[in-house]
Amino acid sequence: MSEDFNGNTGRAVPADRLSRLFGMGRMSGGMAGRALASGAGQVARGRRPRLNDLLMTPANAKALTDELSRMRGAAMKVGQLISMETADLLPPELAAIFARLRADADPMPPKQLRRVLEDNWGSDWQKRFRRFDVRPIAAASIGQVHRAQTKDGRNLAIKVQYPGVRGSIDSDVRNIGGLMRMPGVVPRQMDLSGLLDDARRQLHEEADYIREAEALERFHGLLGDDPEFVVPRLQPDLSTRDILAMDYIESQPLDAVETGPQETRDTIAARLIALVLRELFDLGYMQTDPNFANYRWQPDTGRIVLLDFGATQALSPALVAAYRALMEAGFARDRAAESTAMQAVGIFGADDPTRHRETILDMFETALEPVLSDRPHDFAGSDLLGRLRRKGMSIGAERDFWHVPPTETLFVQRKVAGTYLLAARLGANVALRPIVERFRQAQDRRAGKPPL
Repeated sequence: MSEDFNGNTGRAVPADRLSRLFGMGRMSGGMAGRALASGAGQVARGRRPRLNDLLMTPANAKALTDELSRMRGAAMKVGQLISMETADLLPPELAAIFARLRADADPMPPKQLRRVLEDNWGSDWQKRFRRFDVRPIAAASIGQVHRAQTKDGRNLAIKVQYPGVRGSIDSDVRNIGGLMRMPGVVPRQMDLSGLLDDARRQLHEEADYIREAEALERFHGLLGDDPEFVVPRLQPDLSTRDILAMDYIESQPLDAVETGPQETRDTIAARLIALVLRELFDLGYMQTDPNFANYRWQPDTGRIVLLDFGATQALSPALVAAYRALMEAGFARDRAAESTAMQAVGIFGADDPTRHRETILDMFETALEPVLSDRPHDFAGSDLLGRLRRKGMSIGAERDFWHVPPTETLFVQRKVAGTYLLAARLGANVALRPIVERFRQAQDRRAGKPPL
């Protein structure tokens, strides 16, 4: 093999808790020091600076994202979630800096990569490969992906987990939560507790490569013969707790499609929307992380490649039935039935204030507008998200109302909302009603009901 594992490219991932804690301390201390120096200068010039303005300067924001990118793992994931949640509330300059966390992470150096491979495959692991590309084709918060070819001719994608990530999740989330609660780092009105809990759960699942291997096999069994999708096959002989090996699928990122033909963008969005309904109503099993990077496109076959099954959720029959009832109530424009189904789904509780229940029902009926229309929905040009955000502000402003839906409901809501944002990024125009009607009619046939 010609690949060099002795290079100095990449940045080492802090692999033990002490070094990760030290990184947090260095980051917060540096931010405070820069704020103190800036404040002293402004006082000398006769100004009375606010703490918020001193802490969240462009220099501090850059230092924060640099350190989170260096640490990867839970620290980077929480930063990604917060940057997404606060994008509309931050000044444009700071939002642009935070957005860096949603891009690829820095890869770990080849020497560190080699140690992980030797720990999992043994010191003679290279004998099994004809080629192993040291430079990763992707690097994210949990691990990085490499191309490889085995001696028996298999072309593979090898996902390698960063060292120390799994054992540092809880402490990282606590530490980054304390840092983000410093005045001025995120908007005061933003409650971080739900984000941090979600990040902790998600990180534990994504760091469990044995669980992801099982999910990959299950989805390949469910969708492996589908003419619209491609799911890589697991390679169990090379998969371990820290390494996930699968087929390498030739494809292009969806970024390359963003400026492509409108018909292609519409097709991709329509299929992914239909996939959400299929996961919910047919499969009862959902990949709950609709990250743009988790989907790729094959121009030659016209199929969508599905990647990354670290975040998956089995859906209970009761929840599926409740969503089915909610869909039917929405189509019937039956507000009382909508309220009953909303409670069964867990979006609000029986004791929630009436005004909040009514606001949530208003939001649901607003969100349903493009589904009930026969016209294609312009995802990028629509003001739907803005209207929903304005309706929800009254609930978010009241700190005494924090009903948290069940975890599986949160995952479904996240998939639905994320798929909408994905379609908006593609600039898709899709008629939603025919897609939903197909699933309604299929459900009716299974239930023995006459056609609508």
